[in-house]
Amino acid sequence: MKVLIVEDDKILSETIKQCLKDKFDIEQAYDGYDGYIYAKGNIYDAIILDIMMPEMNGYEVLQKLRSNEVLTPVLILTAKDSLNDKVKGLSLGADDYLIKPFEREELIARLEALIRRNNDFFTNDILEFKDLKLNIKSRKVEINGEEVNLQKKQFELLEYLIKSKDTIITKEQIFDRIWGFDSYTSTNVVEVYASVLRKELKKFGYDKYIKTLRGVGYMISE
Repeated sequence: MKVLIVEDDKILSETIKQCLKDKFDIEQAYDGYDGYIYAKGNIYDAIILDIMMPEMNGYEVLQKLRSNEVLTPVLILTAKDSLNDKVKGLSLGADDYLIKPFEREELIARLEALIRRNNDFFTNDILEFKDLKLNIKSRKVEINGEEVNLQKKQFELLEYLIKSKDTIITKEQIFDRIWGFDSYTSTNVVEVYASVLRKELKKFGYDKYIKTLRGVGYMISE
């Protein structure tokens, strides 16, 4: 499971990372703008979001993410503990709220609960792109009712593209998400799997929707 920490206090961010690293893969952003860019361009299982930050505050980040239909679960972690602050965060689309200082066990429990609820939501849903339906629970893909034969990582690549529809995803982002930071292969494997995925989709005329931006990455778009 992959978690993004958006916190401008680098010491606190590192403390949170140490609390979570045994259970989650962690990425860190140190201001609101970078946090927004990371969250919009990647798929995370959860986001830990501070409120008081430079460039963009946490409320602004949250509002922009939700307006761009980024539905990743967000846990607001802040020292602002007034009722109005809590209501504002939740009304903008936060999923939970934890006050600093916090206990490691509570932070982990809240994150796991958020991710579990979100996975339950998505596994009851089907991702759609035109007449293509991707069932996350059964891991099947159909186009006009006909099954598309995809292997595990081909499926995960297509899932990532559809969840990030109309957004450019770099080869590095795809590699980190699907193969992981500790993989011994190189980012060139992304090109191989993108080519194989296109071949399978070509049978249905859907290969044309996967766009390649040379030297950058990929996106799926109508």
